[in-house]
Amino acid sequence: MINFSHNFFSAKNLAIVYAIAALVVIGGKIFATTINYSPPFKEIGFYSTTISANNDLADIYYPQPSDINSGNYSFPIVLLLQGALVDKSFYSDYASLVARYGFVVVVPNHFRPLPINPTSPPSLLSETSQIAAVLSQMAIEKTKPTSPIASVVDTQRLGLLGHSFGGAVGLSVMANKCLPELYLCQEPFTRPKELLAGAFFGANLRNPISNEFVPIANDDLAVALIQGDIDGVALPDRAQSTFDKIQTPPKALITVMGANHFSITNVNNPAGANPDRNPATLNRAVGIETIARWSALFLRANMLKDRAAFDYIYSQGDALDPNVRVTTVAVPEPSSNPPAAL
Repeated sequence: MINFSHNFFSAKNLAIVYAIAALVVIGGKIFATTINYSPPFKEIGFYSTTISANNDLADIYYPQPSDINSGNYSFPIVLLLQGALVDKSFYSDYASLVARYGFVVVVPNHFRPLPINPTSPPSLLSETSQIAAVLSQMAIEKTKPTSPIASVVDTQRLGLLGHSFGGAVGLSVMANKCLPELYLCQEPFTRPKELLAGAFFGANLRNPISNEFVPIANDDLAVALIQGDIDGVALPDRAQSTFDKIQTPPKALITVMGANHFSITNVNNPAGANPDRNPATLNRAVGIETIARWSALFLRANMLKDRAAFDYIYSQGDALDPNVRVTTVAVPEPSSNPPAAL
């Protein structure tokens, strides 16, 4: 494994190094190789189901190539943990784009009482128990003849996405911690063996009373933080502090310029959510696509050992995308050839 520290080589400098390394000499002539970073699937399918273990209603997005029933497809599961009080429907644009990169994206509405008022009616609030519930449901979907994803879902590989409070839940999962004092769980939790990577937007893992950031013993599982630089709810310096607490590589901190706390959702400040008073300056469609692309390629690089996605995340993407700044630590080398889909 070759480790690069961002303090020694910037991502932009690494892009130049990789670009030079990508030159191919044939018959004395030099040819530059190019990689297509666009989603490998144009069409997606969509349906809703109920998660049997907890009765959560969930939306499911999946690639739908024309030969889905005859081709040899196996799409990993990606669970999207919603922000506090944000309905799943507000993530439809983002989830659809991530699915086009070759994932079955599950977006549940999870209700439970608000921590500040346990006697209140249940509200939209993610928690760690959703991980096991979704894995169990995907096993059901895989064996159910009427399920649209029965023949294509890979139940042995799981990635996490999360927004805001849902991202904090996801980070606690990566750390294999319950953290009931932060209201991220209601029962003991054990990180499943299927979990391989997570990418979280507008999220940090901090005790708001002590203001201490929680160490994340991720045991080599890949973790990315994607952060708007003008986020007025989850402040950028808290993402940096959380990034510093991620104990083992691979990890990435991807800052999206002009993005606020809700640049991931279909609309700014969705009804019911704690609003961000800082208006985004980045076009909404551009912001959603940017966050989805970096999320999906990070998952592909680390879950599928995809060389093209790896190069984008760890070397070329920072130079190619004018809307981001990227920090990576201990860049991993893919251990296998990239999937043919990208």
